[in-house]
Amino acid sequence: MPSRIVKQVIIMRKDLNMRKGKMIAQGAHASIAFLTRHAVIEGSELRTGLKNPEEVNEWMTKGFTKICLYVESEQELIDVHQQALEAGLNTTLITDSGLTEFGGVPTRTCCAIGPNLNTEIDMITKDLKLL
Repeated sequence: MPSRIVKQVIIMRKDLNMRKGKMIAQGAHASIAFLTRHAVIEGSELRTGLKNPEEVNEWMTKGFTKICLYVESEQELIDVHQQALEAGLNTTLITDSGLTEFGGVPTRTCCAIGPNLNTEIDMITKDLKLL
């Protein structure tokens, strides 16, 4: 039986042709957004309303496993995010304010799915390619 793996997947829009630094910043926003929006750390304990606090704690203490994938359009990004929501996974959609790129227009750039079990995330992201 394969070992249990908890991971997070960052899904980036490739069609925006973001600078590498911008992509990294957007991915970082997506990665920590689930914590800033859904969890509080008190001392060394994680307090969260998320349905999978054991998995989140495992992810935070055993290596922060992340995979970066891409989609080709805003609609694909929205579809993947919606599928993750419907599956009950932790997911956060990031909208950039447009101040440094995108001509001042708020733009959906990426989303993070997880931390959740890899088997649950893979059901949604298995057909996406590595960034």
